[in-house]
Amino acid sequence: MNWDSYIKSYQSYLKIERGLSKNTIENYSFDIERLCLFLDQNNSFVSPITIGGELVQQFIYSVSKEVNPRSQARIISGLKSFFSYLIFEEYRTDNPLELIETPKTGRKLPDILAVDEIDRLIEAIDLTTNEGERNRAMLETLYGCGLRVSELVALKISDLFFEEGFIKITGKGNKQRFVPISEITQKYIQLYRETSRNHSGIQKGFEDTLFLNRRGRQLTRAMIFTIIKNLAIKIDLNKTISPHTLRHSFATHLLENGADLRSIQLMLGHESITTTEIYVHLDRKFLTEVLHSFHPRNNFDSLEK
Repeated sequence: MNWDSYIKSYQSYLKIERGLSKNTIENYSFDIERLCLFLDQNNSFVSPITIGGELVQQFIYSVSKEVNPRSQARIISGLKSFFSYLIFEEYRTDNPLELIETPKTGRKLPDILAVDEIDRLIEAIDLTTNEGERNRAMLETLYGCGLRVSELVALKISDLFFEEGFIKITGKGNKQRFVPISEITQKYIQLYRETSRNHSGIQKGFEDTLFLNRRGRQLTRAMIFTIIKNLAIKIDLNKTISPHTLRHSFATHLLENGADLRSIQLMLGHESITTTEIYVHLDRKFLTEVLHSFHPRNNFDSLEK
């Protein structure tokens, strides 16, 4: 077996046994292919079974000159997973990355938008265009339900349960969850469905896809990024934002208005509440307000009695 054969076998394992999404599998595979390219460029003709730690270390060192510590850590993690799979399948007995340390990246707090900034983004949408109602409905859904961009583009009409006040989301690893949806978000989705969506030529196989491009097919993730980026430029927003920024903002605004972390975790679809804690940006002012509002020692009058 050559590298390609092992990679394909690993991809099948990630899809079938671990239930990972197509995007996640592609990211894992990209890191392995990057290692293969390094080996080719250096005339190192070794297989995944015979490659040693020293050669992998040279690859990591070369990568460190090109990417930041966070990306470097992701590459190391991805390669460790690949070689752990080879050990699991008894192709090899050791992991060549076992002694390679992952660089410290620290905790990066996500960027968020204030409520008025989100309002300005949505107000900047040109509703006179064919895509206007669709774009407004998409941004309202991203922010109103805290979705990942991959979850938004995959949303089906059959996933909408408006009478019950929920939508069904298929997240990472094909895991499904029900997320509450507000009446205002429902309203904008219905407007889109009754206007531009009903008047577009829907391609066969996409009849159930909610958000469609001008050719009547499912939107790409890249297109959502472009729409949001252009809106940010239009309102002179001096922040680098993406669809994920609206997800971060959803979680943060819920927390700041009194929602508990467990509820936010369920809505975001996080397996671990630790992920939610890192995900949610907390400023010091909000933490101070929480302490003053809820800690029993902050009631001076009660201590004087």
